[in-house]
Amino acid sequence: MWSYDVDITTLAPTMVVVTREPDGRWYVTFAVDTANPPPQPHTGHEVGVDLGLHDFLVTSDGQRIANPRHLERKSRNLARYQRRMARCRPGSTNRRKARAKVARAHRKVRNARRDFPHRTSTRLVRGADIIAIEDLPIANLLRNRRLARVISDVAWGEFRTMLEYKAALAGRTMVVINRWYPSSKTCSNCGYVLVNLALSTRRWTCPTCRAHHDRDLNAAKNILAAGQAVAREFSGDACGADVRRQGNSLPRSALNQENPPAKAGLPDC
Repeated sequence: MWSYDVDITTLAPTMVVVTREPDGRWYVTFAVDTANPPPQPHTGHEVGVDLGLHDFLVTSDGQRIANPRHLERKSRNLARYQRRMARCRPGSTNRRKARAKVARAHRKVRNARRDFPHRTSTRLVRGADIIAIEDLPIANLLRNRRLARVISDVAWGEFRTMLEYKAALAGRTMVVINRWYPSSKTCSNCGYVLVNLALSTRRWTCPTCRAHHDRDLNAAKNILAAGQAVAREFSGDACGADVRRQGNSLPRSALNQENPPAKAGLPDC
């Protein structure tokens, strides 16, 4: 989250909300109108981001951030508290205490889910001037019953939302790559595109240039290259029209109205 010095005694709250959570904790939330923080200084660094389930994300410069699996780590305690509550008599003091423990367990998972994407998105925004990320079809992926719980726990959509508004506040450029762009199947060295690449294949060798690729790192490099092409396009270089740039305050690419399959390799500039 962003933090900067503000004298709250000089601010007049526009709204105050007092809430009590099921575990008994009270919270006071107030909103104030204040100026946006100054843009972050330029870093001269650009990064492509490939999101996943084994690793939460892999960046084009080789950084890997593991999937924290918050719900999976807390599920054992949560299940134990729920069993204890089920054995208590309805309306009893013990049941009320057990229900509070269940609520506290849910709160810890919820807070961990919020904290992790905040920290990760802030680190990316502070470290790069251009951030390229893939447009994942999250709603479609959630229809997979085997993966829905894991995808919900990893919170890709919330992470992207945070990344978008933080990039806008910091004066960064965020580029969203078309979901049909074959970032994993394209060789980041020569541009050769594989016909098929199974999800279980984590490493592969390009049959043309014989370069060895890690699937996620290769995808992140291609996402960065496509994002750089869009950035050049909006600076006057007509290149990279098979991807799009998003954000309310950002210009749109020429072909963002449709989602056609991406071309093999990156366009030559």
